[in-house]
Amino acid sequence: MQTKVILSHDDVARILAAARAEALANQWAVTIAVVDDGGHPLALERLDACAPIGAYVAMEKARTAALGRRESRVYEEMINGGRSAFLSAPVLGGMLEGGVPVVVEGQVVGAVGVSGVKSDQDAQVARAGVAAALL
Repeated sequence: MQTKVILSHDDVARILAAARAEALANQWAVTIAVVDDGGHPLALERLDACAPIGAYVAMEKARTAALGRRESRVYEEMINGGRSAFLSAPVLGGMLEGGVPVVVEGQVVGAVGVSGVKSDQDAQVARAGVAAALL
């Protein structure tokens, strides 16, 4: 029987803390979402002054990164490159930069999605969270 690594409550708390610290250090009002490997919500934190839609977008970016097993920006790049058919892909609603998978021992165990500032800044915050999970 195979075993599977999962994100624990402590891992999720560490991810949120690191992502929040990165956002606050840059004075970015964002929402941070953490999901498991199936895209199911584990945590959501909307910082003060982040628009309410950020909660929805961050969750979708995280879900897309988890289910797609890659950064959500890859889908955005494919669409911008002319593969508009991806716009109709089921379940992948966050095909914008800012969703980053958490990969442990070659397996995706979850993802972090961030929304609220420029896409590359969202991704920077998400990567800070992911890095904390891998410590």
